[in-house]
Amino acid sequence: MAKIKLKTKRAAAKRFKITGTGKLVRNKANKSHILTKKTTKRKRGLRKDIVTDKTNEKTMKKILPYL
Repeated sequence: MAKIKLKTKRAAAKRFKITGTGKLVRNKANKSHILTKKTTKRKRGLRKDIVTDKTNEKTMKKILPYL
């Protein structure tokens, strides 16, 4: 009996990448608009990717079965 294929949530697939060690990486929020009032230092910090928190990792792996 064949195993059921799982659908990947496309919205999540566009936002998360997986590292070589299996950790989930995401971009930081608040970098798209209203940038004039944010300091240069703050905007520079928002450029970097960040490892997803452990509390969300289990849920994200379920949403992204083939990532």
